[in-house]
Amino acid sequence: MEKTPKFYIVEAAALPEIFLKVAEAKRMLETGETDKVNEATKAVGISRSAFYKYRDSIAPFQNLMAGRIITFQLMLKNKSGVLSSLLSIFAACGANILTINQAIPTGGRAMVTVSAETGELKCSLEELLRRIEGTSGVVKAEMVAG
Repeated sequence: MEKTPKFYIVEAAALPEIFLKVAEAKRMLETGETDKVNEATKAVGISRSAFYKYRDSIAPFQNLMAGRIITFQLMLKNKSGVLSSLLSIFAACGANILTINQAIPTGGRAMVTVSAETGELKCSLEELLRRIEGTSGVVKAEMVAG
């Protein structure tokens, strides 16, 4: 009987070093930095057998979310132009907005959820979130579902 795989989101710093090295070797192969497994494994300092053992067990969060729908939960100040600025960031990163839901502002703030398709992103999800968080009028921003 085959076990159904379980997936977890784990901070990279908590992973054993071998997983990070396998992920780096995979990146080198995917980006064309090298086209040989032997070169990639040598560059990151792991054996080919370790690479083959773990290669299907690790993938960057961004890659897992490619082509998927991601939901962002945002707390915004009730100020003209804040939502418009955010939508411009989504557009600049190539996210396709599917839904926007905004609660009625209370206490000068409003909760907004934005669901976006991420298949055509021009930046990483982490970069998109950083840009959103850095926008004037954004109190809090997080990815809540994917």
